[in-house]
Amino acid sequence: MQIEIRQVSAGDEGIFKRVAEDVFDAPIDPDRLAAFLADPSHMMIVALAGGEIVGQVAAVAHKHPDKPTELYVDEVAVTPALRRRGIARRMLAGMLALGKDLGCTEAWVGTETDNAAARALYASLGAPCAPFVLYLFKV
Repeated sequence: MQIEIRQVSAGDEGIFKRVAEDVFDAPIDPDRLAAFLADPSHMMIVALAGGEIVGQVAAVAHKHPDKPTELYVDEVAVTPALRRRGIARRMLAGMLALGKDLGCTEAWVGTETDNAAARALYASLGAPCAPFVLYLFKV
């Protein structure tokens, strides 16, 4: 099976009509998708197999007034049927390259402590684990 890895942008909304299981947390909302793709600080790379999205990495270029721009990797997902085939690694490598092109000097991603697959992927790419505490506010 051939997997195409590509960045999506405004105008690519049509490819989101076919999405494999568990690639996103919820069904795609067309208005939210359009707003995401129109925002130049938001980026997404998808993996396509036969015209179906089978993986995605979403990130934000986070600008600061006092330090270099950093890349926040918000989501990394591959449909369960195609995991452990290097798809997430290829998408994440593409996203890190995009961040570098934007002048990002660091990239960061968080995951749950029990997500062994994600933790193994990030460690295999040479990223050290840096524990942090998360506070979640309802707004």
